[in-house]
Amino acid sequence: MTGKILVTGGAGYIGSHCVLELVEAGYIPVVIDNFHNAIKGETGLPESLQRVEEIVKKEIEFEEVDLLDERALHNLFEKHKFSAVLHFAGLKAVGESVENPLQYYKVNLTGTIRLMETMNVHGVKSLVFSSSATVYGDPEYLPIDENHPVGRCTNPYGKTKYFIEEMIKDVCKADKGWNAILLRYFNPIGAHKSGKIGEDPQGIPNNLMPYVAQVAVGRRECLCVFGDNYNTADGTGVRDYIHIVDLAKGHIAALRKLCENSGCKVYNLGTGTGYSVLQMVQAMEKASGKKIKYRIAPRRDGDIASCFANPNLAARDLGWKAVFGLDKMCEDLWRWQSQNPTGFSKSTAS
Repeated sequence: MTGKILVTGGAGYIGSHCVLELVEAGYIPVVIDNFHNAIKGETGLPESLQRVEEIVKKEIEFEEVDLLDERALHNLFEKHKFSAVLHFAGLKAVGESVENPLQYYKVNLTGTIRLMETMNVHGVKSLVFSSSATVYGDPEYLPIDENHPVGRCTNPYGKTKYFIEEMIKDVCKADKGWNAILLRYFNPIGAHKSGKIGEDPQGIPNNLMPYVAQVAVGRRECLCVFGDNYNTADGTGVRDYIHIVDLAKGHIAALRKLCENSGCKVYNLGTGTGYSVLQMVQAMEKASGKKIKYRIAPRRDGDIASCFANPNLAARDLGWKAVFGLDKMCEDLWRWQSQNPTGFSKSTAS
């Protein structure tokens, strides 16, 4: 597959790293974003994509488009001849989804329906969807393979991923012209080795490692560790952390797989190794040379003890395997955070 690839939500953490890998692999990405989770750079391009341009030394095509805007979507597809779509756009904060579920269903589900309707009209029927291990819920067994039951999600964000997966499966079943790959991410962390792009949560981070990094850099005083009485080696929650560049390369492998016209396929993107919260704190202390203060807090509703992937299917079918270990993940995360203590913003506001 060659030519232009539409990347929705391409200014975000995962999207921007995938845009970089697309360019490196010889594709032409066209990025759309509505700046919900992005910071606008001085040229009007998202700051993350300006940095990608600096790294790859090529211009990135970008348009400010909201997926709920049907007319803008049709104009976009009339303007460009796309070979496939990488779909990252959507709201993504678990806590916020619990507080405002209707907004999450509206943006994530309706946005995907609008996108797929437009793809259908313009004959673009190849899709890679950014899904999540949250679709598995509290695991029945570990490591989690793709045959594990899904749909027992513990929050509306996870449910939107599950419902979108089901929609895509139904579309592929109804129309054999469609081909889709659903990538279930485990926990992406780290940053590009340049330190120019990385994860930049707006406000208080929802995920562990951006919070840990912000404590290390002095932006936040102390980490809250939610629960130390789980049935794990040290009592804290265990997750499968994957380097963002490994994850991005998984999307390149998925695009190549789409050329086989094999309908709808599902793959885990993880390392197969679980690390506890306290192990991650220690690894970040090693990478940063900083002592990271933390305190133990009560468990949060919906949190689970352990979750890590069986990534063998992606290795067999996609020829993809995570190659970066925990030390590299933390070294690259620290390089990004120390070079950009307030993220993409020049403000120190939290």
